[in-house]
Amino acid sequence: MVVHTLAAFSSVKRLAGTLVVVSVGDDFFARNDAPVLVEACGGATRAESVGNGLAALLERGAAPTDWVLVHDAARCLITPAQINALIDACLPDTVGGLLALPLPDTLKAASNGRVAATLERSDKWLAQTPQMFRIGALQAALAAAGDAVTDESSAMELAGLAPMLVPGSAQNFKVTYPQDFALAERLLLVR
Repeated sequence: MVVHTLAAFSSVKRLAGTLVVVSVGDDFFARNDAPVLVEACGGATRAESVGNGLAALLERGAAPTDWVLVHDAARCLITPAQINALIDACLPDTVGGLLALPLPDTLKAASNGRVAATLERSDKWLAQTPQMFRIGALQAALAAAGDAVTDESSAMELAGLAPMLVPGSAQNFKVTYPQDFALAERLLLVR
């Protein structure tokens, strides 16, 4: 999954580089050549791993005002076109944003395993990655939010900012459940 993800990012020539955050002791990249920077600074949570990765970027010479795209390798079906669409939408924006999809299905609230209510879905979106923000602003937002946030946009929202929603793709789904692996494999074979 990581190899497919990195292939998409390496095809976006306007990116200055790619930093992969791994757990201490993860030797995948030591065993496999990849044209990326690797930092063994992964944390116990996504927020901690991203925060550590941002610190590593700054230590390597990035500026706090530089843009960063944070992506989850579990979304191995990302395409260069989707990455470029996010960059194009966010570059002129003061906050940044994320790929997302308007919720297509009817949304239900549950109570004790039964439907409690049908919720309005016209303003609901499914968050995806990558998510694009300025390094310093994201670092400060993550530090203030703590480990409770599940994505970078949530941290920026808690900082009082409103990230832009950039239309993504249903194919940019997160490979989470066992059946997702087979679907991702079929889509990659078709490509």
